Amino acid sequence: MSADAPNSDAVIKLDSVRKEFGAFVAVQKADFSIGKGEFFSMLGPSGCGKTTTLMMIAGFDMPTSGRILLDGDDVSTVPPYKRNVNTVFQQYALFPHMSVFDNVAFGLKSKKVGSAEIKSRATDMLDVVRLGEFAHRRPAQLSGGQQQRVALARALVNLPSALLLDEPLAALDLKLRQAMQLELKRIQREVGITFVFVTHDQEEAITMSDRIAVMSSGVVEQIGTPEEIYNSPASVFVAGFIGTANLLPGVCDSVDAGAAGVKLPSGAVLKGAHGDNGLRAGAEATLMLRPERLTIGPADGPAPSSGDGVLATVTDLIFQGPSQRVILQTDDGAEIVAHLSASDSSSGRPGDKLWLSWAPGAAYVLCGHPAHAGATTTNIDQVEATL
Repeated sequence: MSADAPNSDAVIKLDSVRKEFGAFVAVQKADFSIGKGEFFSMLGPSGCGKTTTLMMIAGFDMPTSGRILLDGDDVSTVPPYKRNVNTVFQQYALFPHMSVFDNVAFGLKSKKVGSAEIKSRATDMLDVVRLGEFAHRRPAQLSGGQQQRVALARALVNLPSALLLDEPLAALDLKLRQAMQLELKRIQREVGITFVFVTHDQEEAITMSDRIAVMSSGVVEQIGTPEEIYNSPASVFVAGFIGTANLLPGVCDSVDAGAAGVKLPSGAVLKGAHGDNGLRAGAEATLMLRPERLTIGPADGPAPSSGDGVLATVTDLIFQGPSQRVILQTDDGAEIVAHLSASDSSSGRPGDKLWLSWAPGAAYVLCGHPAHAGATTTNIDQVEATL
C-alpha cells in the first residue's frame, strides 16, 4: 500500500526525513503522510526510530535533513509550542494539586479562552472520556486508566491537528491495557482527530490502527492496513515481527503471476502467493505460514489432497483456554507452531508424526532468509531481539 494518506487531506507529511545523532543514524529516510482523522501507528522494536520520528513531528527533535509538514506548512524548525499538535507520554504528568477539571482546562486557561467556553469544552471532553463524575477529584484519587484518560482529555480539549501518543499504555496491566485499546479507538472516532501512536506491541497496533508503519533500524519497512501487513508482509522482518509466523527458508524454484515455489532443504517444493517483492528463480526465499491457517492430520493417512503439506513430529501441546498451541518439528529441524481449537482432537500427542497442511493461497513467499528458521515465538533469543 502507498505511504501516502488514504485521502488527499494529509495532516502530517514527512518528506525524506533523516535524523542523525553524531555518527548514529536514528531515522534513515521517512517518506509518508498521515491523513485527517486517521489512527496511524508506528510499530517496531526498541531502537528502530519510531519514538525519534514522533519527537520530530512534535518538535522536540529537529530533522537533520528533509521536511515535516503540518497542515501543509513546513514546521521542520518550528518549536513545539508553536505546532498545533499535543503529545501524551508514558508518564501522564498531571498536576497533583489540581482537580481533574482544572487539569483538563489548563491549556484553555493558558490561551486566555473565555471562562464560559472553558467550562463548556472541558466538561464536554470529560464526558467524551467518561470522567464527568470525577471532575472534582484529584489525580491521586484515580486509577491508572482514569489518569490516562484525564491526560487524553487535557491534550484533546485544545483541538490539535494531531494527537501524538508515545507508548501511553506501557505502564498498565494486561487487562486494563486491552480495555484501553478499545477506549482509545472509541475516543479517536468520537473526536475525529488524527492520532499518531508509537508502540512495540503488535496487538495494540493491530487492534487500534487504520494504518501501521513497521520500522526497523531507522527504516520504514512497510506501511499498510493491519490486514495487509499481517497477510502480505513486505519483508521477512515484517512477517516475523507481526504476530506469530512459521518461516521456512529455501530457494525460489519458480515465479509466476499467481504463485511462487520454494524448494526447502528437504527437497520439497511448496508454493505460496507473493507480492511485488523482486522474487526471482534461484534466489533465497522464505515460505511464511500463519499458525491459525494450518490443519493437522495423521501421518499414515493420505497426503493433503489440495494445497501443500509437510510431515512433522509433535514436541509439545499447550492449552490456552479456547485454543491449543501445537509445537512440531519438521524432518529438517524447523520448529512449527499450529493454533487449533481446544476441542480439536487431531493434535495428537508428543512424539506423534503428523501431516501439516494448508489451503491453496494460505502460504506467502518472501525474498531472503530469516535469522532463525521456523516459528518466530519459540526461540527465546529471537523474541528478545525483537523487543
